[in-house]
Amino acid sequence: MPIDAVKATSAEPRTTELAWDHKDVQLYHLGVGAGAATPEKPHPATDPDELRYTLESALHVLPSFATVAGGGMALAGGLSAPGIDVDLAAVLHGGQTVTVHRALPVRGRATQTSTVPAVHDKGKAAVIVLRSEVADEDGPLWTCDTQIFVRGEGGFGGDRGPSVRLELPDRAPDLSTERHIRADQALLYRLSGDWNPLHADPEFARLAGFDRPILHGLCTYGVTLKAVVDTVLGGEVARVRSYATRFAGVVFPGETLRLRLWREPGRVQVSVTAPERDDAPVLADTVVEHS
Repeated sequence: MPIDAVKATSAEPRTTELAWDHKDVQLYHLGVGAGAATPEKPHPATDPDELRYTLESALHVLPSFATVAGGGMALAGGLSAPGIDVDLAAVLHGGQTVTVHRALPVRGRATQTSTVPAVHDKGKAAVIVLRSEVADEDGPLWTCDTQIFVRGEGGFGGDRGPSVRLELPDRAPDLSTERHIRADQALLYRLSGDWNPLHADPEFARLAGFDRPILHGLCTYGVTLKAVVDTVLGGEVARVRSYATRFAGVVFPGETLRLRLWREPGRVQVSVTAPERDDAPVLADTVVEHS
C-alpha cells in the first residue's frame, strides 16, 4: 500500500531549516501577478502601492509567501513523509490554510517542523493532511495546514474526515474584480520552488488527465490574497491573520480569474471562478481573516 496512514501520522516531527531574502520575496510576488496591470492599477510599474511588492527598498511580504519560503514547500514536505509514496501524476492540492503569528520578514532564517495529523480515506482517493509550523529566534512566525488529494489511493478503511462546505452569503458581493493569468505565469511561479511538471510539461499533464499544463493552485491562492489585500485591506499585508481555501477546480495559464468579495466583521469571504469556462469554480470556502 503506497500510503501507510498509521506510519505517517505516528512518525516523529521532521525539521527543515529555511532561509530567504528579498530576491525570493520579489520573485514570489512576480509569480502571483505583482507588476501586472489590473482594473484598479492600470500603470503598475510606477504605482507606489504596487512597488511595495517589487522594489526592495519598499518591500513588504504577502503572508501567502509562507507556502514557498526557503524552499520548504508544505506540499513537497507532505509527499516525503514516512509512510507516503505516491505518483505525482495522481496528486492535486486539496486545500490550504496559512495562519500568521506576526508579519513575515523580508529576510529570515527559521526552522520548519512538519507533521501529518491525519490521512483521510475518501474511497477513491486519499487526503493527506500536513501541518508545518515555522519559528525563528524570536518565536512563531506562521503555521501552514495543507490538504493533499491523491487519486486512486483511498479504500484503506480510514476515517473519511470532515466535509463541511462554506455557503456564500445570500446577497450581492460587496466587490467584484478580475485578474488575468499570463500565458507564462506557471513557468514564472514554479521558480519559487514547485517543480511539479504538471505545470510545465504538456506530456506529463496529459498523463495526469489534462489536455495542457495547469496553473499551480498555490499561484491562484497568492493571486487571490494579493487582490484582497489591495482592494479591501488598503495594501496592508500585516492586517492578514489567516487565509484558508479549498481548491475547487483548475486554472489554465492565459485565463482570467473572477473574484467576488463579501466583507464581514474581521474577515473577507471570496469566490473565485473562471469566466471563460462559464464561471467554473476555482477556489471555494475561501476566507481571509484580518485585523
